[in-house]
Amino acid sequence: MVNKIVNTILFVLFILLIATIFLVRRDYATRNIEILPGMVAHTSYPSLAATNVFPDGKLLQPPVEGTIARGFPPISYSVSETEAKRAGEELKSPLVAADSLNDIQRGGKVYSAVCLPCHGAGGAGDGIVAQRGFPPPPSLFAENAMKMKDGQMFHVITFGQKNMPSVAAQVTRTDRWRVIAYIRSLQKQQRSLAAGQP
Repeated sequence: MVNKIVNTILFVLFILLIATIFLVRRDYATRNIEILPGMVAHTSYPSLAATNVFPDGKLLQPPVEGTIARGFPPISYSVSETEAKRAGEELKSPLVAADSLNDIQRGGKVYSAVCLPCHGAGGAGDGIVAQRGFPPPPSLFAENAMKMKDGQMFHVITFGQKNMPSVAAQVTRTDRWRVIAYIRSLQKQQRSLAAGQP
């Protein structure tokens, strides 16, 4: 007897549900009713706002000690010519030879965006910045640049040298290696032209 009553109630609810689906048509031009709007739209605080959540009263907290930002592992070198030479001996390019053409093309794009204003399109140190009175950088085809090891060049790009500022904040570590691959391709072309080879 109880089962018949429960089944009857469930059947009536089922029929009402089906009727509701067919009778109540949704207006797709309007938003749904939000039961818990706080889950979707919440109050966000400006990064530099004061707060009583943390003991120091600052909302923006420094990274946890010992953590490393993704893509920015620490470099165990400092700014000096001795350290640049040490980097030349110790650092090797992580680029894979199979992807060298793609890496050189990407390096060319990064070079055009970051290096070209000073070093010029061909790497001769005749960029627009040098033409406007800033001391020109040495040519990338000078004997010193041709003999410079990849690791040392990476150090120079990362930390800067003399008038050249560091571009580590603008160029990722992998793209720095790609720029070096592009510069090496320019130097190889220059050697071929100097030797009279096509």
